[in-house]
Parts: sequence; C-alpha cells; structure tokens
Amino acid sequence: MAWQMPDEPFVDPDPGSSVETIIVPRTRDLGDGFEVRRALPSVRRRMVGPFIFFDQMGPAVFRSGHGLDVRPHPHIGLATVTYLFEGEILHRDSLGTVQTIQPGAVNWMVAGRGIAHSERTPPGLRETGGRLYGIQIWVAIPKQLEESAPGFAHTPADALPVVEDAGTRVRVIAGGLYGVRSPVSTPSELFYADAVLAAGARLQVSASHEERAVYVAEGGVELGGEVYGKGQLLVLRPGAEVVLTGPGAAGGRVLLFGGEPMDGPRHIWWNFVSSSRERIEQAKEDWRASRFGPVPGETEFIPLPEPEPTGVVRYP
Repeated sequence: MAWQMPDEPFVDPDPGSSVETIIVPRTRDLGDGFEVRRALPSVRRRMVGPFIFFDQMGPAVFRSGHGLDVRPHPHIGLATVTYLFEGEILHRDSLGTVQTIQPGAVNWMVAGRGIAHSERTPPGLRETGGRLYGIQIWVAIPKQLEESAPGFAHTPADALPVVEDAGTRVRVIAGGLYGVRSPVSTPSELFYADAVLAAGARLQVSASHEERAVYVAEGGVELGGEVYGKGQLLVLRPGAEVVLTGPGAAGGRVLLFGGEPMDGPRHIWWNFVSSSRERIEQAKEDWRASRFGPVPGETEFIPLPEPEPTGVVRYP
C-alpha cells in the first residue's frame, strides 16, 4: 500500500448496539471553499460490501466564475457512482461520453481495464455561480470482471423507483430494496438508497445483506436510543434488526448501502483499485505513458503523484 489512512476521531458504540463501527470522517478543504468528507476507506473499516470509497462532496457555494474542476484522471477495477442532492456536474470520459448529472440522477462509470474522465461545473452554472452537494462512491468490481471493457451509463432521476410510506421517502439508486429494484446495472448484488425521514418516522433496514451501512447526510437519525448526527457513518452488525427514526423536529436524510463481502481483499492506490498489486503498478506505467486515451474536449490532466503519496487517498 502506497499510502496511509488518516487519523480519525474514534467513537465506540455500545457493545450491545446494532452498530458495529462508527466512522467520523474529517473534513478536507480542496480549495475555493470546496470540502469533502471521506468516510471510506477508513482505519476502522476498509469496505462495506463492494463499496470501497465514499466521499461527501460539499455542500459548497461557488461564486460567479468559479466551480468544480477535476481534471482528467484514470481509474481501473472499479465503478464510480455520482449522485447529487444539489447542483450539476459535467462528466467527460475517454469513451467520448459528455453527460451532465443533476440532482436525483445517477452517473455510473465502469472503469474495468481502464478509463479516464473529468468532472467540472457546466459553463452556464459556472457563469452564474451556485451550490454543489452530493456523494461520490466507488464500487469494487468482482475479480472475473476487473479487466472488462469500460463503460458509462446515465440514469435520470425519474427512472429510479421511489418508495413512500408514513413519513419516509426512499429513492433506490442501485440494487433492490423495499420491494423495488433500480434499473441501474451493477456488477454484483448490492443496495444503495437515499432515504428521507420526517420527524418521528421509522424506517427498517433489511438484514438480507451481510454488510450494511448508514451515512447521515442531513439532520440526524435515532437508532437504538442513540441519536447520530450529520457526517457519521454507521456500519451495522450482520443480521441485526435495525430501525431508524427521524429525531427531533427536522428528521434526517441518510444513505443506505451495502452488499455481500467481496471475493477477496482489494488494493487501492490513488485512483486505482485491484485485487492485484502488480496490476496497479501496470496502471501507473500506463498513465505515465498516456495509454489510457485522451478525454475529448480536455487539454489538461492530473499527473501521477510523484513521489508516491504518503497520506490519504487523493481526491478524486
């Protein structure tokens, strides 16, 4: 491993709690007022099911003439999943894809054997300024698919199933949950959902998957008599019956995700994920030698970190 995990404030759950691990990610300022909270990977937990990376982006307010500028960079062995609460991001990749993502929609990019992409604020929104708030995750790909062809799929918000009941509203982003299934194609069985709970509303989290987590994006959530606030990641005990409640007067918004354990450990270095250290070394050489292919419409790129990074995995 070429990097080390960051120090984090430790919060130990009660031994009898249905919460196995609590992760409180530190906020990192990436410049121009844009902050991220990285919940995975962590010193306390490397993965939850196939989910190997979890970033909260913002909320940020960009002034006129400013915006997000993530220059072209490479990936292998994973799928990047972008989901926004507010704002817009313009995605470009080495397949020739040009796609704007808006709140409630899903950009699912399969890196497979290799892809490069950029993420920027669209020109119109950059001119006026605006807010950006969302989640970007990486899903590790099963070993037999790690060298598959790269691909990209956009699913608009109105194509995702929504389940509403007694003060709860759940949009199923990927996989199946609460009797419905997202049209987003996934490389393994998993679930990923955006749930809003009104004050006092209750939501059961199915124990059908071995590994599960709850990320508090807004407000708070009550679980087992404890109230957890914004920015906390709760990794749930396998098989535990879990019921979330919207506390106080405002309730909360959470991301639910998980799946079965991966088919072996994964190495992660910069933007590369693989079951093989040797494959990551090859990816480094491929990026140095410009073998990932250009991103049409882009003239910049993020160089390979030199010397190798000794801190946390770098964003993106």
